[in-house]
Amino acid sequence: MNKEIVVRLQEAEQRHGALERLMAEPQVASNRGEYQRYAKEYAELGRVVERYRRYKSLLRGIEGSTPLLKETDEELRRMAQEEIDALTAQQEQIEHELVLALLPKDPHDDKNVVLEIRAGTGGEEAALFAANLFRMYAKYAEENRWHVEILSQHPTGVGGFKEIIALIEGEGAYRTLKYESGVHRVQRVPVTESQGRIHTSAVTVAVLPEAEEVDVQIDPKDLKIDVYRSSGPGGQHVNTTDSAVRVTHLPTGIVTTCQDEKSQHKNKAKALKVLRARLLDIEQQRQQEELAKKRRSQVGTGDRSERIRTYNFPQGRVTDHRIGLTLYRLEAVLEGNLQDIIDPLITHYQTEALQRGASQ
Repeated sequence: MNKEIVVRLQEAEQRHGALERLMAEPQVASNRGEYQRYAKEYAELGRVVERYRRYKSLLRGIEGSTPLLKETDEELRRMAQEEIDALTAQQEQIEHELVLALLPKDPHDDKNVVLEIRAGTGGEEAALFAANLFRMYAKYAEENRWHVEILSQHPTGVGGFKEIIALIEGEGAYRTLKYESGVHRVQRVPVTESQGRIHTSAVTVAVLPEAEEVDVQIDPKDLKIDVYRSSGPGGQHVNTTDSAVRVTHLPTGIVTTCQDEKSQHKNKAKALKVLRARLLDIEQQRQQEELAKKRRSQVGTGDRSERIRTYNFPQGRVTDHRIGLTLYRLEAVLEGNLQDIIDPLITHYQTEALQRGASQ
């Protein structure tokens, strides 16, 4: 492990100890906000410090066993070598984990997700596949015990969605799903196709971190809010009350709508939630473009126009084009079994970040 990383780990260990002493002070313990800030930093550093202490313990174990390799007893030398080999393997694994832990943290990783799925090319078939993808992510969220709340939807008459926007709440939601943004392509025979020909359709997915009011300041003067009567499914209140809300952000021209709730107030709150997420995303994209100019390579993938994945029904195949991964388990993936795709994606982008760090 290089000297710079060791210094940073030593500093993290010292800061961890300092935080522990701070939180024990009566004036800090009595200040709830201050205590919570320290406690959060303490917990985050704790995961790194725990690994670092384990790393130092392994080094001591290797150091203690090394002199035994010079012993005359062959059995003792063999046992010492086996011990050293086992400890070295653990050391290398923890070294890798520590380097990853020291990578600059995405400040949005712990946020909830605003998931936007829109039908692209392919007409009704694309809308049907948009519904398939929403169900896939909802199933995956359920497996992770995350909560899914639909913020806005524009269904078609045969079970598809022109657009569906949902909030996914849960620990690690954005950190886990952020690489799902892009164009998802489907190849299959549409239900409406009588000739049995395979069609290719596309759906765009955007994964945005949920923005709190403190993250995005919106001047009420910049908003144009229209109310109108809802349309589509919704019971007796549809077409009888002006509960649907359209919010236009004048500086950017962004428009968000919601008509799912019977209450105008709730619809407005949901529309503003989507607006804040989109404004935060615009700021993220701007920051990434600035970073890209400085180092000539964009962090991660935020390009909504990039074709990232193909779902081929005739072959039962799912291919992620960014990492060249192909799985012949299409049905399982669409049932929400995404971990075998998500884990390699996270590893890929972590490796890229490590390589960038090494070259700087």
